[in-house]
Amino acid sequence: MRKKRATPSDPSPPSPVVGQCGLCERQVQQTSRHHLVPREEGGRYGPVVELCQPCHSTVHLLLDNKELARHYNTVERLREAEELQKYLHWVRRSRVERISNRRARR
Repeated sequence: MRKKRATPSDPSPPSPVVGQCGLCERQVQQTSRHHLVPREEGGRYGPVVELCQPCHSTVHLLLDNKELARHYNTVERLREAEELQKYLHWVRRSRVERISNRRARR
């Protein structure tokens, strides 16, 4: 008995939506916990927000932990960060779910 081969015209099943990113506010498949005050700056038990992987990666690429602790320790302040405006404009219009880890590029 032959198995039916998938053809390009077969519709792919819809991806399950798990949650909403606290920064870009998109519905995404997976989120991770971001400490608003980084753990190494004393925020181990402080407030957290769920971020999609692209946002979480970009936050840590563009802002260091001292800046996050001092100036961007709430979601509202993080959304208003000048360094993130161009990225947020782009990601809100895209369907990207993953961005390769760019932390090593510093």
